[in-house]
Amino acid sequence: MDIVEVTEGKTRFFVPKQDPHLQFPPGSGPVFYNSRMELNRDATVLLLSTLRPESYLDAMGASGVRGLRVAHEVGIPVTINDRSAKAVDLIRRNVETLNLTAEVTREDANTLMSSRGFDAVDLDPFGTPAPFVDSAARSAGSYLFVTATDTAPLCGAHLKAGMRRYFSRPRNTEYHAEVGLRTLLGFVVREVIKYDRGVEPIFCYAHEHFHRLHLRLRDGAAAADRSLARIGYVMQCPHCLYRSEQAGMLPEPEECALCGADLVPVGPLWTGSINDGGALSAMQEALPAVTAGTGRRIARLLETCRQELDTSSHYDYHVIAKNMRVSPGAVETVIERLSALGYRASRAHYSGTAVKTDAPLPVLEKVISGG
Repeated sequence: MDIVEVTEGKTRFFVPKQDPHLQFPPGSGPVFYNSRMELNRDATVLLLSTLRPESYLDAMGASGVRGLRVAHEVGIPVTINDRSAKAVDLIRRNVETLNLTAEVTREDANTLMSSRGFDAVDLDPFGTPAPFVDSAARSAGSYLFVTATDTAPLCGAHLKAGMRRYFSRPRNTEYHAEVGLRTLLGFVVREVIKYDRGVEPIFCYAHEHFHRLHLRLRDGAAAADRSLARIGYVMQCPHCLYRSEQAGMLPEPEECALCGADLVPVGPLWTGSINDGGALSAMQEALPAVTAGTGRRIARLLETCRQELDTSSHYDYHVIAKNMRVSPGAVETVIERLSALGYRASRAHYSGTAVKTDAPLPVLEKVISGG
């Protein structure tokens, strides 16, 4: 295959030559490599430099770049796996060129994860990770990382596909990025807790065309029960912007407090915190020492995530302003006015027009209208 040399972080490696004239150039190569996922990989390298697990599995390596970077830049024991012979040949060539001691295997990912354990397991498939989460939950010792690029099913745009894959009913709302992230997290939690293991989110975010989870696993039924208690629903009014949250495996009927309509359950999904403040602080401290092409974007992402409220939805203040036929103003002004009234408020990391707050909707509308 025709190959070209690419550099990410501190790592130089070979990838197949792609056709830049196609709508999706990564699909033109015999082995998959997507340069647009550099931020995803930069963030993983940064986090692993603070966690330093005993071993790491890149379960579906493709070009192997994620595992190569972890081995070369973090210096922890790495296994890179793919079922494609062409992918494995390319990975082995890169391992030899970089003089790494990384293990390279050619197996079905589920077969490998069902037979071996790793301290950290990373799932980065093309599309949905759903068919691999069960075996990953059994293979992962301390950490489980998951990427999903099937954002349309997760966010409710492809409802039936989302229901089939994630055993949840998403809804295509103005906060669909939050729904997708929490639907994915809720699914992973339900796959893990059946083994009497709990999940603690470390750093979870939605960005462009993907959702990414970095999770810590805890052993024991008590840890599993704590995770189960965070499964619930966003209850959305079908006629107005009102919504509430409910904990529990099954939603209880509820009426809209503003218009009296029956609220529609969105979920089940994760209703707890999606980030660990201490872990984000450690990543911020480590970032200057890490070579990351997307370092400035990661810095902004980490800072926004640190300040973000744990609510399972947000209000798009532009949508509210449009409904009220007023000029939306600046989001910082809305947040400052809510805080001055004694409410908590923040931005959301995935949208420039999102406001997360514990203020009632009428209060938010009054603030946006300037009243």
